[in-house]
Amino acid sequence: MINKVVANADAAIKDIKDGDTIMLGGFGLCGIPENCITAIVKKGTKNLTCISNNAGVDDFGIGLMLKSRQVKKMISSYVGENAEFERQLLSGELDVELIPQGTLATRCMAAGYGMPAIFTPAGVGTEVAEGKETRNFNGKDFLLEMAFDADFAIVKAWKGDTMGNLVFKATARNFNPVMAMAGKITIAEVEHLVEPGELNPDEIHTAGIYVHRIFEGKDYEKRIEQLTVQSVKI
Repeated sequence: MINKVVANADAAIKDIKDGDTIMLGGFGLCGIPENCITAIVKKGTKNLTCISNNAGVDDFGIGLMLKSRQVKKMISSYVGENAEFERQLLSGELDVELIPQGTLATRCMAAGYGMPAIFTPAGVGTEVAEGKETRNFNGKDFLLEMAFDADFAIVKAWKGDTMGNLVFKATARNFNPVMAMAGKITIAEVEHLVEPGELNPDEIHTAGIYVHRIFEGKDYEKRIEQLTVQSVKI
């Protein structure tokens, strides 16, 4: 049996090199691989292309990588919470590809399924369609979108076993499962690492065949992007 367990985030991301393309799971700040992002910032890897639903916030998540100028290009769906991202975009320091959220997810899925491309109606007739092939099916136009080609996929799960089987918790499931399938090398950080057989097979979201490295993370902050509270009279 292949040993997929590594000691920590530093060991997991040790061979991510300048210029690589990496996927990072999460939605907002929910389910992001906090430990691996911190390790990448510490390692100082540069000129990265990051595929993620969003770009974190100024002082957390991918925002830390943007702050240290490690990201060359962002491929994202929603980026409205990061002022540093906005500054780098408007100044021309950062290359940005904004794509519809469903297209982002489906391009991840296509990579995981071994499909070279997909056809989608999202973006037809908009700037998203510029330079892309359009084909008509049954009277409706569709865009040809290529599957992602990522060197690494980095995901965060609630539980995982030493064989790489993963269980995600609630909304932290988001983009993590489709990205776990899509990387040439998939790294999983988990809150609880258990032995094979301890996970209920019916509750496994990502099979271990997709995961190459796994470790138990620590010190998770699990921040909230926009905390909204309401006073209630009792």
